Parts: sequence; C-alpha cells; structure tokens
Amino acid sequence: MEKPSLAIYPGAFDPITYGHIDLVKRALRIFDRLIVAIGENPAKKPLFSVEERLEMIREALDDYEFCDRVEVASFPGLLVDFAREKGASVIVRGLRAVSDFEYEFQLALMNRKLNRQIDTIFLMPGFRWFYISSTIVKEAARFGGDVSDLVPPNVKEKLREKFNATL
Repeated sequence: MEKPSLAIYPGAFDPITYGHIDLVKRALRIFDRLIVAIGENPAKKPLFSVEERLEMIREALDDYEFCDRVEVASFPGLLVDFAREKGASVIVRGLRAVSDFEYEFQLALMNRKLNRQIDTIFLMPGFRWFYISSTIVKEAARFGGDVSDLVPPNVKEKLREKFNATL
C-alpha cells in the first residue's frame, strides 16, 4: 500500500500560533503536502474573519522553506467531504493535553463513521507549545500582554489592530 502524500490539518486558526506552525512542520515530516484548512462554522464567533485568517496563515508560513508544500484553504460543510474533494485520506489533529483527547477522539470517530476511507492521526506539539491555544493568546493580547513569542509578527500586528493596544 502506498503511503498517503497529502493530509489536511483543519482548525479555526483564530489566530494561527507557533504551536500550529510546529504541527505543520511535524505533519510535513510524514506527508509530502499539507492543506491547512479553516472550517467555516457559522455557529462560532471568531475574532478574525475567514479571509483575515487565511491571509494571516499564508503570510505566517511564507518565510518557511516548506511553504511550497502547504496549501491554505477554507471549506464549508463537512471536513470529510472537503478531504475527499481534495484527494486527502488523512486528517491531522493536534493534542496538547489529555483534556483535548476526548473531544478529538469523538470527532475522529464521527469522521470515520461519515467516511471510512479517511483516517485521523494525532500529533503532539513540542513541549514549548503545550500550553498555547488561540484562546489563551487572544485573552493575553486583549489585555495588553506580550504575545510576540507565541505568534508570528504579522499575527501580533493583527491582534494589536483588533484590540487597539500596544502589545
């Protein structure tokens, strides 16, 4: 059996952090190409629009030597349908702590039920990024905390603009 060359790394990426980028790097050790995909979920109220997040991700990844192996996209509807349309048979998800596992496991099982041809793999970020989440970054930035070692410079600037603060 031939190894899959394409995987999808889905998420809200509101905003992208160095933890996300670490997972992109780890996924690219396994797969030739990766699609970083933002699910368009109207029930969620993100800080940044889908278009802003797509732009931030592209700009954040642009300086890395692997950028030509990464596609950045958004999709409406079911992730497994998007994966099938793109020709990907693997979904990459990140796990930071045991608390992430139950929810991620439920998602993986639902995706398997919806399409048995698509597998989910879980990757852990480096220890440096275990405590980082987009939510924590936004909260720190909202109150003027320095997030420069947690997010790329373009993201830090966008957070500053959103919160009209000096970060």
